[in-house]
Amino acid sequence: MPRGDGRLSHDLDPQRPGPQDACGVFGVWAPGEEVANLTYFGLYALQHRGQEAAGIAVSDGSGVVVYKDLGLVAQVFDEPTLASLRGHLAIGHARYSTTGGSTWENAQPTIRSTTSGTTIALAHNGNLVNTAELQREVAERGLRADGSTNDTSLVTMLLASRPDLSVEAAALEVLPQLRGAFSFVFMDESTLYAARDPQGVRPLVLGRLERGWVVASETAALDIVGASVVREVEPGELIAIDEDGLRSSRFAAPEPKGCLFEYVYIARPDATIAGRNVHSARVQIGRQLAKEHPVEADLVIPVPESGTPAAIGYAEESGITYGAGLMKNPYVGRTFIQPSQTLRQLGIRLKLNPLRENVRGKRLVVVDDSIVRGNTQRAIVRMLREAGALEVHVRISSPPVNWPCFYGIDFATRAELLANGLDNDGIRRSIGADTLGYVSLSGLIAATEQPKTRLCRACFDGEYPIELPAGNLIGKHVLEGVGRRVVAEAPDTPEQNTAPLVATPGGVITHRP
Repeated sequence: MPRGDGRLSHDLDPQRPGPQDACGVFGVWAPGEEVANLTYFGLYALQHRGQEAAGIAVSDGSGVVVYKDLGLVAQVFDEPTLASLRGHLAIGHARYSTTGGSTWENAQPTIRSTTSGTTIALAHNGNLVNTAELQREVAERGLRADGSTNDTSLVTMLLASRPDLSVEAAALEVLPQLRGAFSFVFMDESTLYAARDPQGVRPLVLGRLERGWVVASETAALDIVGASVVREVEPGELIAIDEDGLRSSRFAAPEPKGCLFEYVYIARPDATIAGRNVHSARVQIGRQLAKEHPVEADLVIPVPESGTPAAIGYAEESGITYGAGLMKNPYVGRTFIQPSQTLRQLGIRLKLNPLRENVRGKRLVVVDDSIVRGNTQRAIVRMLREAGALEVHVRISSPPVNWPCFYGIDFATRAELLANGLDNDGIRRSIGADTLGYVSLSGLIAATEQPKTRLCRACFDGEYPIELPAGNLIGKHVLEGVGRRVVAEAPDTPEQNTAPLVATPGGVITHRP
């Protein structure tokens, strides 16, 4: 019997996914602590950011070991496995694929050895936009690929291709070449590193343990391992942590453009980004929604769980009673069978079910985080009407999503985005709502308590803060096609002897012959 994928996304139909989360990264330097266990718990706290694969790399000072596999963190690791991962520093990764398919070869951390004997392991949250350019450099250097097709492996290869430099010096040379969103945690045998792109698109925070340091995608991962928050890793900053302490270098001038969608959907409500608690921001978005789009109604209900804080805010501001109208099945996705067409036709009923006694005869305000294709909202409106709702007024805690993201969120293509082809009334009719209201972009920005100039708003307004490549040299599967072309075009240079280290399924690390 095939194993279940265990994914916890909001997808109702695997063939028509909604916005997919960015990845989660975690790193710890803590001699005397069980670093693999700390990393496991850190990844567990970041599971919402990626459910395709998980991996941990550890070092005891003499070598780096990686264990990774497809599935959730709790599926990939068990107590015997964690007990075998001994060391004083570790990094971990929970993956959703934004470059390269969902295959074992693309699971992270990636690992690579240099000719001088140093081993580098790296985990990445974000997405690079000059991937094809980096692939050409890899090919020109004669570096041997390891079967993966993601941008993270390219960066790892480039770091390992400078054996005459320390890893820190190599990073200061490679990082300025990268364009796009990246929050990296990486390591060699003795040192933990963390780096964030000059725009700081994806979050990355630094924490302090009693006997060490932690870096993670979100503050919630620091909380779970008992680390205190020190600060965010700054845009354009490289941090190195070893027995000599923590040191910081700049590889680029900061130009902050933090992802606005983190506040809407991606980050955990208990996370703090740029000093702003995400739950508080989402409640404030709901209050703003009520001001901008009031309506006479009897009950405010959220689409669980992403719509809950904004629904609370809407109810508080409007004075309309807040209540439950939809119950979520938390186990959808953990299936050992592939959904048949019959099951797909059940659609949202596999995921949500109405509380008929609560919604019958009521005028409802239904609060959700975003509309991408509209499939979810269309099904919810129909289901609530069938349950006896008199009116269904949909309120969305983000502006219309008009543009795809190239910086670490896998939205639909622009042609598939519902808001791209319809005005507000057209979308309302498409989903079957009585009224439809989106929070304004200015209202959303105000709720973050960040200035507009420090936020990436590209999915809402099409203003991409990092230049995108011309042509088709971008996208999730760019290396599956471009990679083959650039390798064929590479000069006949002798292959460098920087043998990749290969982590086979089951976690065994071997040198590829």
